[in-house]
Amino acid sequence: MPLKKMRIWAYRDASFKDPVGDPIWVAINPDEYSHSQAVEYNCAAAQGASAKSVQFNQMGRERVSFTLWFDGTGVVPEAPVGKTTSIDSQISAFRKTVIAYDGEVHRPNFLKVTWGTLKFNCSLEKLDITYTMFTPQGEPIRAKCAVSLLRSVSPRDAKTEAQPSSPDMSHVIVVRAGDTLPLLCHRVYGSSIHYTKVARFNRLGSFRALTPGMQLLFPRIDHTGR
Repeated sequence: MPLKKMRIWAYRDASFKDPVGDPIWVAINPDEYSHSQAVEYNCAAAQGASAKSVQFNQMGRERVSFTLWFDGTGVVPEAPVGKTTSIDSQISAFRKTVIAYDGEVHRPNFLKVTWGTLKFNCSLEKLDITYTMFTPQGEPIRAKCAVSLLRSVSPRDAKTEAQPSSPDMSHVIVVRAGDTLPLLCHRVYGSSIHYTKVARFNRLGSFRALTPGMQLLFPRIDHTGR
């Protein structure tokens, strides 16, 4: 079975429907990649409390990182070698795809990385290039490139993934074990910032005063947040 190479596509739009040129095929696949995701919380301590309460705020950044190698020595058959062994042209083409500023959309390209089971729509967060080998004239002929990518989601896909209930309608929810008011607000409104308003609306003495089985009414929230 032929070896599959990592491929990087460039797009002008967040919906990934307007490609820019041909994809980049990586000459040397990375040895590994890391895939991480964060969850953001609000931490606050009530007066007199010995510990802080951790309340869910929102899903944080999802990141994929890996290291690529560029080689102009000729020992890598798939690596392009032109009239010179310098890898400047390889790196220039790579930078043009992943980091060059596009004046039409006023930002660098959106990217899609595919390799095996990895399919990641993203934008470049950081690019670190370290040159490791040179000709006697000082031309770089080998370099490693540390790539950090942040997930990019189109507004439509983000809404579909979150599956928020409409903030323009009232909702009655039965509290279950483990539920918190900020978490329920995020589920209904797509944001946890309205939890104090919901607590007042339901005449709760404290936003923490939830017990399994109780019913809460989540009122309509207009665009001004009232």
